[in-house]
Amino acid sequence: MRLLEKAGLISLLPERANGLKQLEKIEKVYLQNPNIAYALSQNTPDKDSIRESIFFAWMRVGHHITSSSVSDFESDNCTFEVGGRNKGRRQLNGIALEKAYVVRDDIEHAVLRNIPLWMFGFLY
Repeated sequence: MRLLEKAGLISLLPERANGLKQLEKIEKVYLQNPNIAYALSQNTPDKDSIRESIFFAWMRVGHHITSSSVSDFESDNCTFEVGGRNKGRRQLNGIALEKAYVVRDDIEHAVLRNIPLWMFGFLY
């Protein structure tokens, strides 16, 4: 798996851990470039997986990002839940409001703690 990651084919999302444990715990595997999913799949790939792959690819350039036990991703002590236009804060209940964000696809403007997915492209 590490060799595929070095070759630039996949990205490994580590589990949130400290020290050397982080090297051995992999929570999810994403394609490095989401376009590969369209080339490999006979059907249309799952939109949620594509959204998460894009978000992870863009965020990992400048930030240390890990999986979250509550939502999809965690970075810089903030929690991110990635989804479509209708994605809600339901999974983020119990997290401090100032540290929880919903990243939505198919919206144009940021409103409160809802951030359009395309804005994370500026990090790349």
